[in-house]
Amino acid sequence: MLTMPKRPWRDHAHAIFECEKQPAVGSRGMVVTNHPLASAAGAEMMAAGGNAIDAAIACFFTLTVVEPMMVGIVGGGMAHIRFGDGRHTVIDGQARAPFASGPDCYTPISDTMPDYLETARRENAVGPKAVAAPGNLMAWCEILRRFGTLPLADVMAPAIKRATQGFQVTPYLYECIADAALDLARDPEISKTFLPNKSPLPAGSLLVQGDYGETLKAIAREGEGALYGGALGQTISGHMASAGGMLSMADFEGYKTIEREPVRGTYRDHEIVGPPPPSSGGVHVIQMLNLLEGFRVDELGFGSPENLHLLAEVLKIAFADRKVATADPDFVDVPVERLLSKEYADERRPDIDVLNAKNWDAGVALPESPNTTHVTVADGEGNIVTMTQTINSTFGARIVIPGTGIIPNNYMYVFGPHPGHALSIAPGKRITSSMSPVMALKDGKPVLTLGLPGGLRIFGSAMQGLMAVIDHGMSVQEAVEAPRLWTQGQGVEMEQGFPEDVRDAMTEKGHKVEIVPHVGGGMNAIQFGPDGTLTGAACWRADGTPVGLSGGLAREGVRFWPDKPKT
Repeated sequence: MLTMPKRPWRDHAHAIFECEKQPAVGSRGMVVTNHPLASAAGAEMMAAGGNAIDAAIACFFTLTVVEPMMVGIVGGGMAHIRFGDGRHTVIDGQARAPFASGPDCYTPISDTMPDYLETARRENAVGPKAVAAPGNLMAWCEILRRFGTLPLADVMAPAIKRATQGFQVTPYLYECIADAALDLARDPEISKTFLPNKSPLPAGSLLVQGDYGETLKAIAREGEGALYGGALGQTISGHMASAGGMLSMADFEGYKTIEREPVRGTYRDHEIVGPPPPSSGGVHVIQMLNLLEGFRVDELGFGSPENLHLLAEVLKIAFADRKVATADPDFVDVPVERLLSKEYADERRPDIDVLNAKNWDAGVALPESPNTTHVTVADGEGNIVTMTQTINSTFGARIVIPGTGIIPNNYMYVFGPHPGHALSIAPGKRITSSMSPVMALKDGKPVLTLGLPGGLRIFGSAMQGLMAVIDHGMSVQEAVEAPRLWTQGQGVEMEQGFPEDVRDAMTEKGHKVEIVPHVGGGMNAIQFGPDGTLTGAACWRADGTPVGLSGGLAREGVRFWPDKPKT
């Protein structure tokens, strides 16, 4: 085991950073999302007597309104739930390739990188042909029905209110609209909402989505059947048929969620629990932690060149293996047990040069979008929900289904457009992702749960968040805001928070360093105190806001005593 003179992160001059946000503390519940109105919606559910599941689903419906560029009912994702009795489950609501698709449904423009995954007319990225069969709405309604306590209409009420009455556009939303403006301008329906007067909707303006409000009201009345077999599904599939898309009513009627067992591993004296394939997140977070367990990273110090070098090397190893561990297990034999084993980590660890960067074969990486959202919720009864959901790219396919206000996903961009490979398209095949809604337990009890958006950068960032708490003793707020690093085998992306001399030291070790504004998106986390307190934290990379519930009902026997009548 590699050891060096101990340099705790707080005493390491290179690692000093200032948190920009404050955590929230509660005892009866905690909700952390990437928008304050969504966090408020979840807190409202728990204040009304609901549990963490009710709160999480309320958050996501509200996020489809206030974070429309990140998540929608015609999207996909993974939900990791721990119940008060200690059981865990994962609900897979990932999108699937339409039945009408196939390995040669697009025309690739190149056989080599960097354009290997691009297609003629960008058909797999923008427009109707980019839309995959969605799982979000079915998964949310199923999760609520099975594990929640409140009616669907109650849980959807905050979202309907925000769609019909409007909300104030944040600078973050404005920047997302501006970044996607050229594509949004191609579709008259989406332009009407987000590009009024042919300009991005400015920060501070009121965004009202009346058509989408009516869509949400229909779902509140009819449930997921409105989409999966009902009039809403007919409207979407009809538009797809007329506009050249592949999604049909058969895809809605044939869609099913899958309940999966999470993957599990250990790190130091903690158990790590995460989602299984087709998500690569749980598998590779545990794989990387297994590799790091052979080094005294706590003594190396957070943010030291020695520590960052190790992180870069284990990320390279994970990406070299990822190409065989991220496919739909119904289509590809995934060696999960081997990748999770300590023995496999022991085999790979000696290949790491602790002084110099090495080249690792990372294969062809998926073009995952960083534009996703995440929700982390816990209640006072021990229920925990950590869910990552998306429509893939910013504003998904960058169209709106006329008359519905719905922005559909562009998940077909996640598949490889070349036939004959593990990433190739197959009818009904689930997309792969790096989603990492993970939990850390100690002595069987939860100590930390976290997740974030960020595409390929998710599982590396989640791993660093876990290490920040377990190895470096950071608070949960420090852990979500700490500077991050990422690589998949070529250049090493380092956030601007790392000092210049640390970047120079990484370059001297042979890494091709690129300075970036951020690695991954807004991490949401909850830390569980031994006294029952819940500490929620969100970071500066998004509009994240924690909302906690404390207090409670009046003491029994306390009541109002009226004034005595005058005599």
